[in-house]
Amino acid sequence: MKKIIFTVTTDLTYDQRMARICSVLSENGYQVTLTGRRKRNSLPLKKQSYKQVRLNCFFEKGFLFYKEYTIRLFFHLLFKKTDIISAADIDSALPGLLISKVRSKKFVFDAHEYFTEVIELQNRPFVKKVWTMVESFVIKRTQFAYTVSEGLKKIFLEKYGRDFEVIRNVPVLEEHQEVEKKEKYIVYAGAVNEGRGLEELMEVWPDVDAKLYICGDGDVLEGLKEKALKMGLNERVFFLGYKQPEEFRKIIQGAYVGVLLLRKQSLSYYYSLANKFFDYMHAGVPQLTIDFPEYRTLNEKYEVAVLCNLEKEQIKQGLKKLLEDNVYYEKLKQNTAVASKELNWQNESRKLLNFYRKVSE
Repeated sequence: MKKIIFTVTTDLTYDQRMARICSVLSENGYQVTLTGRRKRNSLPLKKQSYKQVRLNCFFEKGFLFYKEYTIRLFFHLLFKKTDIISAADIDSALPGLLISKVRSKKFVFDAHEYFTEVIELQNRPFVKKVWTMVESFVIKRTQFAYTVSEGLKKIFLEKYGRDFEVIRNVPVLEEHQEVEKKEKYIVYAGAVNEGRGLEELMEVWPDVDAKLYICGDGDVLEGLKEKALKMGLNERVFFLGYKQPEEFRKIIQGAYVGVLLLRKQSLSYYYSLANKFFDYMHAGVPQLTIDFPEYRTLNEKYEVAVLCNLEKEQIKQGLKKLLEDNVYYEKLKQNTAVASKELNWQNESRKLLNFYRKVSE
């Protein structure tokens, strides 16, 4: 039985992509361990078919966290029995790559995003330069790699001459149960961070005849709460905070429309393919989505969303069309069912298993 250690820098509770990957492999003959970190507010882990390990760190963010975590992860991996080390994103990749070379083990790189172009690095040139050097060092020395979209695959091929497999981050296809929508509420599910279009969304809300549920936490949450209060929207905009994945699904299923907006502040956002795009789709919920390349490509094929930019009038008109044009809304809703039958984890997991069989040879 081949042993695989997966590494991430995240708290394991909310990482649904890694949970799906580890579950599929552990249920198909691999001995899997997922290694992440423990935060001060970490919730107890649910039992899984694979082993879960959390590393304790003194620091929780910034340079000192990454330095500490890299060192701790290096020594943790140094003595663990494994055949394959698989790192999710650049911030957990360096220790795994180095240990794989030292111990003659297989190394896999899984790019969840365009890490060196994330918004947090845009005004930090020195830090960005360091991470770009790490990215170049890792990818050029990686034989086996996969990512979440065709756009990122193309970027990495052009930038580093390294071919990536594409394994999308999509939900498991489940039998769809129609949920009675007692009210027309609109949902945003995800990180409440800068650049997610939530400020622009709030600006148009006085003209939108629906409630807004914002599910998640992040660095602009308190500012949005203050904004809602000043605009007199406290009875129409609700901040629900972080929810367990099961609760997220129920809230999304009950929504009339899902929202996925982003500012073009970074190439990571511009070439993103967010989980929530597929979460809304699998819940049978039409969505208002930013007109960026990956979403445009999928929507041209499946038409499950109204695409817009971040101009207030476009946001307002997009929501108006979804809320008031019942014929068009039903068309998009039916399209979500068709798209879900193709874009689902059952299909992507077969690609994942084929990939790791090649790695194991």
